[in-house]
Amino acid sequence: MVYLKLLRPVNLLMIVLIQLVVKFGLFDYLNVTTALSPAMFVALMLATVFIAAGGNVINDIYDVSIDRINKPKKVLIGTKISEKAANNLYIALTFIGVSLGFIVANSIGKPSMAAIFIIIAGLLYAYASHIKSILLISNLLISVLVAMVLLIIIIFDIFPAIQNGLRQPQLMAAKLVLHYAIFAFYINFIREIVKDLQDINGDKNGGRTTLPIAIGRKRTVITVFILGGIALVILLIYMYTYLYQYPYVNLYFLLALVAPLLFFEIKTWNAETNRDYALLSTLLKSILFLGILSILMYQFVF
Repeated sequence: MVYLKLLRPVNLLMIVLIQLVVKFGLFDYLNVTTALSPAMFVALMLATVFIAAGGNVINDIYDVSIDRINKPKKVLIGTKISEKAANNLYIALTFIGVSLGFIVANSIGKPSMAAIFIIIAGLLYAYASHIKSILLISNLLISVLVAMVLLIIIIFDIFPAIQNGLRQPQLMAAKLVLHYAIFAFYINFIREIVKDLQDINGDKNGGRTTLPIAIGRKRTVITVFILGGIALVILLIYMYTYLYQYPYVNLYFLLALVAPLLFFEIKTWNAETNRDYALLSTLLKSILFLGILSILMYQFVF
């Protein structure tokens, strides 16, 4: 159970559900010709999950001193799990993830594409060990990696299946997944800044430079409010442009995304304490997940 907590199973389950929704809620519904067999798609999911789990472990290894300040009751490494055991777990998880990625790449006749999994694993390590201390770059990098949970499905399941040009269902599916990847990137970027607000004390002690440290909490909260407002405006424009004639889809977007974003904006305006920031982080995580689930609503569109 202790090792399971270290892996952050809820986040890993979200990865699985998101990829299943794309595969079976979008690709299958649109009858998109794909490259991966069901077994190889499961291997792709597991590769993603194992590499992400390894990233969670290495992140906690490097964050021990900071976490003792930010969340002392949740520190596992050095208390319930030795650093050596955690390092061994990280190596095992990453090795399994990259190996599965190599199997997936070979199954589509493109073994060189296994390098993508190696690069992602390397970036997760670099993020935990060095990049996390760099202003905004760390937020951007981890948000790109979150978007890759979606983009990797296009890379391995759609593009290798293309013969004699991109077919209409493939093009439609690829564009939609790209839209959702951008959405995931942007919402997670805001959430990373909110998490920096939560962790400001430990980050100061650890010598890190985050946005709240660089410009102060108040200005950072205003920045988060503006970014949230931009997300809300873009979402409304997207709904008006693409979905205005589909009442059921619009209702879902209004209840699951617009309403929570409005609530997020209201709570952000008065956010001052770690409890407030924790609520904002949870709201953004929920918005991200509910946003991806909206893929299931496209059965009312196509």
